[in-house]
Amino acid sequence: MQPADIVLIIHFLYVLFVVGSVPVIWIGAWFKLQFVRNRWFRFLHLGAILFVVAESLMGVVCPLTVWENTLRQIETDSSFIQHWLHQIMFYNVPEGVLTTVYILFAALVAATFKWIPPNSRSSY
Repeated sequence: MQPADIVLIIHFLYVLFVVGSVPVIWIGAWFKLQFVRNRWFRFLHLGAILFVVAESLMGVVCPLTVWENTLRQIETDSSFIQHWLHQIMFYNVPEGVLTTVYILFAALVAATFKWIPPNSRSSY
């Protein structure tokens, strides 16, 4: 596995955490699972999406994307992992559209704090 593929996998896991945590929280609340109310988990999730929003508003390219692109300039082959994860994660849309999506998603994450509040103290 190429080093750039490892960075891409880390990036994919970050995106999966940010996007996937919302349905996990909602479903977990439905089934009354306590871990979805864990303050550390919830604030880490909120911080992760707010970091993406801040990057986008400032016009900063994600450091993981920069790192991967730098590594790929050295390595010329396109791997299986690179091909499919890029198909899943990257879209060819105007930057303003992505910024709007990030802001709306961050608002959804913040609203989830109201709808499914974390415990007042962490139980994990």
